[in-house]
Amino acid sequence: MLEILCLGTGGSVPSRDRALPAVAVKRGPDVFLFDCGEGTQRQLMVSPFSFMHLRAVFITHLHGDHFYGLPGLLQTMGLMGRTAPLTVAGPAGMAAAVKASLETCPGEIPYGISVTELGPGGSVRFNEVTVTAFATVHGVPSVGFCLQEDYGRPAFDREKAAAHGITGRDFAVLEQGGEVNGVTLADVSGPGRKGLSVVYTGDTAVCDSVCKAAEGTDVLVHEATYMDTEKELAAAHWHSTAKQAAETAKKAGCGALILVHTSNRYKDRTPLAAEAQAVFRKTFVPDDLTLFNLSRNGLRPV
Repeated sequence: MLEILCLGTGGSVPSRDRALPAVAVKRGPDVFLFDCGEGTQRQLMVSPFSFMHLRAVFITHLHGDHFYGLPGLLQTMGLMGRTAPLTVAGPAGMAAAVKASLETCPGEIPYGISVTELGPGGSVRFNEVTVTAFATVHGVPSVGFCLQEDYGRPAFDREKAAAHGITGRDFAVLEQGGEVNGVTLADVSGPGRKGLSVVYTGDTAVCDSVCKAAEGTDVLVHEATYMDTEKELAAAHWHSTAKQAAETAKKAGCGALILVHTSNRYKDRTPLAAEAQAVFRKTFVPDDLTLFNLSRNGLRPV
């Protein structure tokens, strides 16, 4: 199971009700953070996730509302005694941005920080999880990210096993890598089950690369800065509308859609949700700190 926590769902500037972009995905004890707007560390402090369990931070682009929370988060973890290394990944310019921010505001960082710049197709590997970057369109160097679990362990196919005369204790032998009368585990197993996946776009105009990256994903976390009545404004600023995000989710065959980075101009986001749900029914427009569980049975808010 994966847990998806919407730490900040606002866009561009914070409001009294919503913080700036940040979404965390938790798998077991490990937390992966996507974007880190100003105030993200405070959001983590009041959430059920601990920033001390962060394995990696992924920044989609270097606009302030997606990045300004990172220097403070890095220093706070140092002040609280973090020793575990941390991966920070983002588009071209990420390494220089981290270096400049930490040199400008020096503080003790008693743990290793590995900064990686990822272009489309670049990836970072963790235990049973791979995070891969894909191209987005936002007028500056930008990428989105796909978190993909490994394929699950192949399960025994009882019909194949019976055909090969495999019964009882034979299964234990095969699981340990042995053979029974020349039969191996691969001979009596079905294909491994594909792991769960989450795609996070960051800010982007509509583009084919997002649809391709999201193809068949369990959850698409997509920006929806505007409603479709303002699609020309969205295009002018390299953003998407709620309807466009829903059309992408439908075309890509996603399991569910979460809309974030919605403009503060929409005090009531019910019409925005309705616009998307008319195209793609399983759309969620969460408040800050909304937690979702993702399993093979689908996505559900907690």
